[in-house]
Amino acid sequence: MEKSPYLEKPWLKHYEKGVPEFIRYEEICLPDILERTVRDFPDRTALIFEGYKLSFRQMKDLVDRFAGCLVSFGVKQGDAVAVILPNMIQCVVAYYAVMKIGAVAVMNNPLYSDRELEYQFSDSGATVLIAIDLLGNRMIDLRPKTKIRQIVIASIGDYLPFPKNVLFPLVAKKRKLAADVKSAPDVYSWKDCIARHEPLDQSARIGFDDVAMYQYTGGTTGISKGVELTQSNLSKQVQQCVAWFPQLERGREIMLGALPYFHVFGLTASMNLSVFMGWTQILIPKPQADPLLTAIKKHRPTFAPLVPTMYVGLLGHPDLKKTDVRCLKGAFSGSAPLPVEVIREFEAATGAVIVEGFGMTETSPVTHINPFAGGARKVGSVGIPISDTLSRIVDIEEGLREMPVGESGELVIKGPQVMKGYKGKADETAMTLRDGWCYTGDIAVMDEDGYFFIVDRKKDMILSGGFNVYPREIDEVFYTHPKVQEACAIGIPDPKRGENVKVFVVLKEGEQATQQELIDYCKTRLAVYKLPTEIEFRSELPKTAVGKVLRKELKKMGSNL
Repeated sequence: MEKSPYLEKPWLKHYEKGVPEFIRYEEICLPDILERTVRDFPDRTALIFEGYKLSFRQMKDLVDRFAGCLVSFGVKQGDAVAVILPNMIQCVVAYYAVMKIGAVAVMNNPLYSDRELEYQFSDSGATVLIAIDLLGNRMIDLRPKTKIRQIVIASIGDYLPFPKNVLFPLVAKKRKLAADVKSAPDVYSWKDCIARHEPLDQSARIGFDDVAMYQYTGGTTGISKGVELTQSNLSKQVQQCVAWFPQLERGREIMLGALPYFHVFGLTASMNLSVFMGWTQILIPKPQADPLLTAIKKHRPTFAPLVPTMYVGLLGHPDLKKTDVRCLKGAFSGSAPLPVEVIREFEAATGAVIVEGFGMTETSPVTHINPFAGGARKVGSVGIPISDTLSRIVDIEEGLREMPVGESGELVIKGPQVMKGYKGKADETAMTLRDGWCYTGDIAVMDEDGYFFIVDRKKDMILSGGFNVYPREIDEVFYTHPKVQEACAIGIPDPKRGENVKVFVVLKEGEQATQQELIDYCKTRLAVYKLPTEIEFRSELPKTAVGKVLRKELKKMGSNL
């Protein structure tokens, strides 16, 4: 029988020195990870928010007090607690308090509509909600449709240094940074909850295989599903990340916490990694170019996981050239494809090295990363499988036949970071998890060196005149055009060809271009059947909270024209 090229693991040759093929995992749950870090680095700054600093000892005190509060509310082990906060001190504290009592965290996107939130609150069965005051009244109105009993209201103004804490009440409402929350039963302020409860000393007896989170998928490919991630998934995933970056030092680095913590990428690659390693986290609630550059200037982060739109935003900012970014040892990109031109421009402008990776909610999320140093980094590749992770490419139709090296198919993954399943959805779980392999729905290829390249989403593929056209390939061509800032290709119905290619384009500030000019540009770079027939210019593209362009939304718009 012919040996599988994937099970031979050609990628191992490119592991950086010190990165193991297999990890001897500590069986340690997240609350114990925090306890250990507090013992080792009690006075090291754990969190910085708008200049306000908390040490690990102070952070633990808040975690223990809020854990006591949750217990007083009647939250028991295995109960779900919903959190709807941007990256702020209360978000980190609430998450670790939920972990401490053995409850299940449900991290929600503050940008979601009431309909989306009602579904996630109800599906998870959450009994307590921690929300930012800006959403307070909406959440009170939504509560009767859910099982939520108590609501805790947190404010940006709860933790600010002098003189911001004095000025905040005077300007916050005008700038829409705070809001009055109407009086209602069982609605509490965060500061009162912390002040009224003694620290809970004892953590719950948590099993390593207990579910720690229901992490909802973005819903960009259908109804949102609650991914069950266990303590083991989250702990082992962090240990995999630590193993991948052996030269980053425990207790020494500073993390730019710009990725939203309600998303699994930010949760793992910023928040949990920082707590495991005893690193300082700079919390950025609104990760736009201005606050990112300000944080780099003031706090000198050494590690920055970001998403493509953040890189694009920084590149377009006039102050980038005036900002010393040499403090960064590395930048990490994931969540959406990072156009090759953006990588080149950012590295040329900053001198920082970006390593691209891949992951999904169902895999906690990281499965592939380019070697950070000492190994070949292939621009445009999501990298190689991390320690203890297997990857294969299988046929798109049935997912049973392995594709030869260099040929595209569906990416499937096996490893300790793969979810337990979808909450209450046995059929969907069985479709995604087959014989221990997680079927990603992404089309990819592996080259001879074991590097993986994501070609597209299975559901995004365009069928034009009998040919498969991958939208990402077209996007990449548009990103090389000097006038184009962002581009997204979709398929639109055509009575003869099945589908034609339409591209939505955002031009760089001050630039002008015509449809024909851009189509002509593509003619020497794309096969005839891949050429766009229509281009729509826009001022911006719809995106998820982590900067992933919503191709599905554009497809709806394109199909309705």
